[in-house]
Amino acid sequence: MCHNCAASAVTASRRSFARFLAVGAGLTVLTACTPGAPEAAAPSSAPPSSSPVPSPTAAGTPVAAPEAATVAGTPPEPSASPSPSAALPRQFSLTDPASPWVVVNKHRPLAPADYAPADLVSPAVGISASGESALLNSTTAAAAEAMFAAAARDGVVMVLASGYRSYATQVSTYNGYVAARGQADADTASARPGYSEHQTGWSFDIADGGGACAFQPCFAEQPAAVWAKANAHRFGFVVRYPWMFHETTGYYYEPWHLRYIGVEAATDMSARGIVTLEEYFGVGAAPGYP
Repeated sequence: MCHNCAASAVTASRRSFARFLAVGAGLTVLTACTPGAPEAAAPSSAPPSSSPVPSPTAAGTPVAAPEAATVAGTPPEPSASPSPSAALPRQFSLTDPASPWVVVNKHRPLAPADYAPADLVSPAVGISASGESALLNSTTAAAAEAMFAAAARDGVVMVLASGYRSYATQVSTYNGYVAARGQADADTASARPGYSEHQTGWSFDIADGGGACAFQPCFAEQPAAVWAKANAHRFGFVVRYPWMFHETTGYYYEPWHLRYIGVEAATDMSARGIVTLEEYFGVGAAPGYP
């Protein structure tokens, strides 16, 4: 439900999405992005920074990443040849959390579970988050700076609403949901510790400069979300949890959650109309925890 949207602005598509959530999800939107405890309010907006930004091309330059050891519950690494969907040769690991191609979902936990990026930085962009949530790994931060600056040139104010989330923070967040709702419901509202993309530093949530519909389905119609959906691939990002692919990704539509995979791969996905990492990298769907 769009608590921050005027009734006159509600469109047919939004009503359809609201009915879909009410009937199919018990009014609970599955989310890998939950920025805080169940009572946490949506973040406020902040003006964008005018700091110089680097080229997204540099941020998307492939750098070989080491393979992570296979752990219990983690599927084995696919072969080095492209999957049936992926046209690009294998450049990065799909299991190493330090790899821009790591696939994290309800079937693929991080290894190690308490992984922490070694290069966390605060990007020079408008930020409404604070503390560790204002951080990204250095590659994602550089690409985000370029993307936010391009959006600003097009008259769109984009704000970083939630970035890195440590394992300890995810433990606290998830346990808060379990205490408030029980584990079954918690699993629909918050990623389990060690299963969150936010822990890698490769993902972050955006908000619109006007602050409307933050972390709500109606955010899809805000300028920042519309611009990101059309342009994020040019800077190496994809909308990680697209509309109507929850049976593949394990989460309902999150137009605010962006994931860095590099310019080449993101552009290839966009050009060929592939919208999930599970399909692109051929790792299989992950609708729920095993």
